[in-house]
Amino acid sequence: MRHDHLITSKQLSRADIETVLDRAAEIDADPSAVADRHANRLLGLLFFEPSTRTKMSFETAMKRLGGDVVDMGSVESSSVKKGETLADTVRVIEGYADALVLRHPKQGAATMASEFVDVPLLNAGDGAGHHPTQTLLDLYTIRENAGLDDLTIGIMGDLKYGRTVHSLAYALTNFDARQHFVSPESLQLPREVVYDLHQADGAGIREHDSLEEVLPSLDVLYVTRIQRERFPDEQEYQKVAGEYQIDMETLEAASDDLTIMHPLPRVDEIAPAIDETEYAAYFEQAHNGVPVRMALLDLFLQEGGDGDE
Repeated sequence: MRHDHLITSKQLSRADIETVLDRAAEIDADPSAVADRHANRLLGLLFFEPSTRTKMSFETAMKRLGGDVVDMGSVESSSVKKGETLADTVRVIEGYADALVLRHPKQGAATMASEFVDVPLLNAGDGAGHHPTQTLLDLYTIRENAGLDDLTIGIMGDLKYGRTVHSLAYALTNFDARQHFVSPESLQLPREVVYDLHQADGAGIREHDSLEEVLPSLDVLYVTRIQRERFPDEQEYQKVAGEYQIDMETLEAASDDLTIMHPLPRVDEIAPAIDETEYAAYFEQAHNGVPVRMALLDLFLQEGGDGDE
């Protein structure tokens, strides 16, 4: 596939996804095979929001490919604090790096930024919009544990503001997947996302306000945090905080083969006791960020830097 940037999972075909996942599997099996492939290449990190897994896994991925990173650092210590625009920031850092990774609190920021740079730009999350690199590691984890076809998946929690949810839902329309969305009414999927999913070929989606009715049929349960920081009103957050949680008692009705995932960080939506069970795949999921992001960077930084994937 050919893409200059990775902004949203909506731009990815099934073939695109499989190209990335297959490359990630090769790297996962033998990381040493790509250890020096991108020596002297630099990845620019521009994180306007806090991040642990995404930022560190991108940095790890680039260094394991033989390259290095240049990091803008915190917003407070950068020229953004002086009023520099995002367009100017990315144009400046483009001059220092061979590719850019951008996280920004405003939805659509990655799309706008990509219009000002010629090096590949990868969206590491734009507000409540999209998080395509997370989606690819999610798909890799699902494929390793349950397969991507003839899949029944439940996606539970904050579906309104959850960019990981939006990206994953769009990507799954490329596969034979039945998607069940579980949330309080106030945190349902945005109507425009629902419309898009219904329009997509093969998209089988259902919405629920309770996990109980669908849990026994699920191959995968993807749990998300209620994102306090995205609520415009603290009182609205308090109405739903802690409403959707799973523990060992909840899972009595689940299939023995259920895989539980979470993009992390979690608060109290998954009981710690589940960590020690065979259901839990969320720490494996976090680990998968390294080989998947190595695969993405490898594909974007091919000889000549032409944006092929």
